[in-house]
Amino acid sequence: MSQIFGEFIENFSDENDSLELSFTPSSRPIKQRWRNNRLSAIFVAEYFSSFLPIDDEDPHREKRIKESKTAVSYVGNELLENALKFNDSLSNYKVKFGIYFLESPSQVIAVLCTKNSINAQGVEKFQAFIEKLLACDPNELYIEQIEKTAEDEHSKASGLGFLTMINDYSVKLGWKFETMPENPDVMVVTTMAQIPL
Repeated sequence: MSQIFGEFIENFSDENDSLELSFTPSSRPIKQRWRNNRLSAIFVAEYFSSFLPIDDEDPHREKRIKESKTAVSYVGNELLENALKFNDSLSNYKVKFGIYFLESPSQVIAVLCTKNSINAQGVEKFQAFIEKLLACDPNELYIEQIEKTAEDEHSKASGLGFLTMINDYSVKLGWKFETMPENPDVMVVTTMAQIPL
């Protein structure tokens, strides 16, 4: 069984380049991984920038490359942190992080994906947040989440990373939930972020 939410692309052309990294969450504590998450996101952003179809004569070339790298590294870091943080530690599922490219004559879209496991309780909470995110104004929800956090420093208000992606980088988000065949109490979630550049 699978469920799709938001803007999710099922298949990519084999003709386009892509890059995928795998992480074993149980190999070291999550706090030790934060630095590696950032480095992985920066690496993917550097890799992506080499595919940008920007003319060497374009006077805005350096600015466009810098803005593209910033967007890809921010979104990549947020996705990877969430995937590792919310991965079901008992499933021994490797977290995957990848980038794909969609090209048209007018723009390039970086498509970042993470894939991680999530337990049944986490699925319900996450899907409820996704439905709220897809149904409301992202600017209003962002303010609401900030206010919740300000009122209670122990607040479980989350989703600020997703909201920042949408509001600051015009990202289209999508999710696919699939039952893990060997463990029906755990699902695999693929989170996809399409960044227009």
